[in-house]
Amino acid sequence: MGVTRSDLFTDEQNKIAQVAKGLAHPARIAIIQYLIKVNACINGDLVNELGLAQATISQHLRELKELDIIQGTIEGTRISYCINQNTLKTIQKEFNTLFDTASKGDNCC
Repeated sequence: MGVTRSDLFTDEQNKIAQVAKGLAHPARIAIIQYLIKVNACINGDLVNELGLAQATISQHLRELKELDIIQGTIEGTRISYCINQNTLKTIQKEFNTLFDTASKGDNCC
């Protein structure tokens, strides 16, 4: 498979694709849902909640943190994570804009 030619697309298209790629794993969706539900958590809670290995959860948390979807604070040996509400609202707006354009037309081939 060839190298992705992201330079052929707009910044908005690349950003939406990057976020979609970051969300494209059920464990990450489960993490986001859990963080929204509890409004914060300690990393160990996710191991108990999801039943995945700590290393696997850490990898998914890193992916979400790189996208700024979650943020964390370190307290001794514990790391608490929560949803970055500003980023979540921005993502919601971007996806709503994308899908709202599709709902304007009823014609399809």
